[in-house]
Amino acid sequence: MKYLIIGAGPAGLTFANRLLQNGEKDFLVLEKESEAGGLCRSVQTDGSPLDIGGGHFLDVKKRDVLDFLFEFMPDTEWDTYNRDSQIDIHHTMINSPIEANIWQLGISDQVEYLKAIAVAGCNLGVEMPDKFIDWIYWKLGAKIAKEYMIPYNQKMFGEDLNALGTYWLEKLPNVSFEETLTSCLERKMYGSQPAHARFYYPKKYGYGELWLRMAKTLGDKIQYQTKIEKIDFDRKIINDSYQADYIINTAPWKSFDQISGLSEELRQSIDTLKYSSVVIEYHNEHMDTSAHWIYYPDPELTYHRILVRHNFCPASNGYWTETNLTRYQKSDAFAYINEYAYPLNTIGKQETMKRLLSFTEAKQVYGLGRWGEWQHYNSDVVVERALQMADRLSK
Repeated sequence: MKYLIIGAGPAGLTFANRLLQNGEKDFLVLEKESEAGGLCRSVQTDGSPLDIGGGHFLDVKKRDVLDFLFEFMPDTEWDTYNRDSQIDIHHTMINSPIEANIWQLGISDQVEYLKAIAVAGCNLGVEMPDKFIDWIYWKLGAKIAKEYMIPYNQKMFGEDLNALGTYWLEKLPNVSFEETLTSCLERKMYGSQPAHARFYYPKKYGYGELWLRMAKTLGDKIQYQTKIEKIDFDRKIINDSYQADYIINTAPWKSFDQISGLSEELRQSIDTLKYSSVVIEYHNEHMDTSAHWIYYPDPELTYHRILVRHNFCPASNGYWTETNLTRYQKSDAFAYINEYAYPLNTIGKQETMKRLLSFTEAKQVYGLGRWGEWQHYNSDVVVERALQMADRLSK
């Protein structure tokens, strides 16, 4: 065939559907699970949807992405929300991001936070460091570092935070010291909003419904329960059974048992790629909060965040927790393990992926999406990149 697409998550489904829109029908999608959606799948739990990959929402900002997705699930089937994300700081709830909302704490705490931020490296003209923990102190000061950012990120990504670089931090909201000070004086938030400041969520379904509909449009162009074990770059053959002119890989590079046609240096580079696994656990308990999700830096709690299902999924109950697999303590609650949850932005990863993708693209094998590019992309970004790649290769 002309195109062989590995994975029926948002990246693979978008790429395949865009091919159809461009008049191209000579393709096949291979998916290891029994249904489509990847990390954005949903299941019915306790009478309503549960997103088994954690919190996935559709941002309102990218008009071309929304126009494309609403062809499969019209905007009339979505509700819109203004993001309400909160942080539990010593059992006091404040809004996120913390540096824009410390005004919600007591005066003495505000003073201590402001004193620490004022002498942070970024406010003293110190050059930005290369390691993540050093960057936290440099950008936010010692108090936010110790009480929130370090413990929270250790719970989410693992203990060795200085293995992470700083090249990815444009993802985080940028709030200056002046804006933090002004917010305390005027008692309202200043500075940029984090991702999903306003978002869509389906009225009657989980987020996975969108991707099921996109898969349905493809008909027999998807083959399920097909785990990719072997890739031959030289002959562009998968599992000794499927051959194509172009291979689009949206699966984790580390998940393949055998890759032929790679140099030893590139094999070793793939081995250096890191990721974290998470467990999503459902609890049938009502939380008296307006929050859509809550961050918990307290190291005594195993989970790092809670998603309050009944505040964005109408007619639903309870909440679900997200916990790094290394910290998870098994219980009787419904739980789902995502082995590949977050690609880690380790030092040197950008150079590794540049070398790998340059090599594979020369052989017409393309990495796409969160795992194909090994980037912590939200689903709207993945869709945008898949549309661009499909248009580039099929026109």
